[in-house]
Amino acid sequence: MENMNKKEYQKYAEQQVPKPTYLKNSLMAFVIGGLICLLGQIIRNWLVKNGLDEKAVGGGTAIILVFIGALLTGLGVYDKIGKIGGAGSLVPITGFSNAIVSPAMEFKTEGLIFGVAAKMFVIAGPVLVYGVGSSVIVGILHLLLKKG
Repeated sequence: MENMNKKEYQKYAEQQVPKPTYLKNSLMAFVIGGLICLLGQIIRNWLVKNGLDEKAVGGGTAIILVFIGALLTGLGVYDKIGKIGGAGSLVPITGFSNAIVSPAMEFKTEGLIFGVAAKMFVIAGPVLVYGVGSSVIVGILHLLLKKG
């Protein structure tokens, strides 16, 4: 190894790097994301069955899924789901919940104000800012371009 030139070393290094399993990762993301969405549909159907109106069903489903995501994050289960499902665990609303609870838990030793409260939105904050900002822009465009 000491007498390798740059090209030989580059070839050796490329052989040592593990090859990503794109197909398996994509399939697992699809399955895990789909299961989370299936859970959401089950919750939604249960709320409809129990007589909630359409607005209440949407809000109730979101609240329950956020709670489940936060609970599983607090118990350390959501990290395991994320390792299996990759991006599939990030896309649904439970991933948003995980993005808020994880930093809060990580920085709880720094106290409630400078730890939990200050770091809670480190990951989700930019998503919220750009989400709210873009929704305002879309709303203004809708009002300006609305016919009649």
